[in-house]
Amino acid sequence: MSDEMKMVIVVDRSIKMGPGKMAAQVGHAAVSCALAAERYDKRNFDAWMAEGQQKVVVRVDTTKELLRTKMAADDLGLTNALIKDAGHTQLAPGTTTCLGIGPAKQSVLDQVTGDLKLL
Repeated sequence: MSDEMKMVIVVDRSIKMGPGKMAAQVGHAAVSCALAAERYDKRNFDAWMAEGQQKVVVRVDTTKELLRTKMAADDLGLTNALIKDAGHTQLAPGTTTCLGIGPAKQSVLDQVTGDLKLL
């Protein structure tokens, strides 16, 4: 099992988003997680930065699955950020689009996201 540092972004595919919108939401999740980790989990943040800021984007098919994934991340004490859209373009305000988790060791993240398929 690898112990490289990474961040995982989980996209809710039940939310119909264009590719640009989805990319923006994934970006929001990555930035939110990085800033939270820099402040509250400095050791993992610094290791992740030193290793090249690996990010992986995976998918779930329902919002319920996304929320279960968040609860699993919370249970392990992983830095995470649930992203809700502001509603300026394609989506209604407050629509939950994705979840960022980490950065953390891959072996820990895989306990939460290891079975999810790549986007």
